[in-house]
Amino acid sequence: MSFKAGTPKKNLMLFSGRAHPELAEEVAKHLNVSITPQSAYDFANGEIFVRFEESVRGCDAFVMQSACAPINQWVMEQLLMVDALKRASAKRITVIMPFYPYARQDKKHKGREPISARLIADLFKVAGADRIMTVDLHTAQIQGFFDGPVDHLFAQNTLARYIKDNYATDNIVVVSPDAGRTKLAEKWADDLGGVPIAFIHKTRDPLRPNEVVANRVVGEVEGKLCVVIDDMVDTGGTIAKAVRQLLDEGAADVVMAATHGVLSGPARDRLQGSGAREVIFTNTLPIPDDKRYPGMTVLSIAPLLARAIQQVFEDGSVTSLFDGDA
Repeated sequence: MSFKAGTPKKNLMLFSGRAHPELAEEVAKHLNVSITPQSAYDFANGEIFVRFEESVRGCDAFVMQSACAPINQWVMEQLLMVDALKRASAKRITVIMPFYPYARQDKKHKGREPISARLIADLFKVAGADRIMTVDLHTAQIQGFFDGPVDHLFAQNTLARYIKDNYATDNIVVVSPDAGRTKLAEKWADDLGGVPIAFIHKTRDPLRPNEVVANRVVGEVEGKLCVVIDDMVDTGGTIAKAVRQLLDEGAADVVMAATHGVLSGPARDRLQGSGAREVIFTNTLPIPDDKRYPGMTVLSIAPLLARAIQQVFEDGSVTSLFDGDA
């Protein structure tokens, strides 16, 4: 008697840490799946326990966690989830980090410093991750830190579509907050129909984190609607100074668009008092009500994540989601 082995059925399973369950639930809805139930809690000494309540053997596992504060706790929880999946014989494990933790520490500025972004990649590889999916890395070279596939997704289409739907593009100037992001500003300008760009020349003291001195605007902004673009807003100091600089230079109005709303400390008050007409984020990170105000708009990144997950699950092309830009 002989048995002919059939093709095993692929099984997509979605897992979520406790940092941003609302985003995971929204992604699950787009995928028409349920988040796999699990037990997760903290011991009295701060150690974390996780256990999945269903078999994960042979599954294609997608593990979501947003690296918000307290960032080290949520990174550790996601590492433990990956380790548990690996030990429970999941077939493939894709780590989804909408906001890549420690991304700003991607190189050594001085001797005796860590390259923390590389360490994060190493930790997840050792834990058992086969693939990483993330949105708008602070620097693209971080993709090379992980020894395996990295799906680098872009929120620009989501943000730019909102701008085009809500503002007349014939008077827009795209503004980069520093000279290093002019290439991104050029992509934005093309997406908005070939509008001009400008940038703010600034200096930063490496010994004083989160502090920036804005010097001057390079480009014509007088009478224009300035769209300031960036990958993240942390304490809001850079953006607030940029907005004031543009208004002082005669800009008619300023709108700010960024993927990640870290919004530490005084960020909300700084943004609200900056004079910007609107500040636009995506929900890669949770933005609670006490950090929001009427001039802030939060767009959902869930449809993009869901489409990317579906492409990975079906062994399709993630690049196709960005018309060749990924």
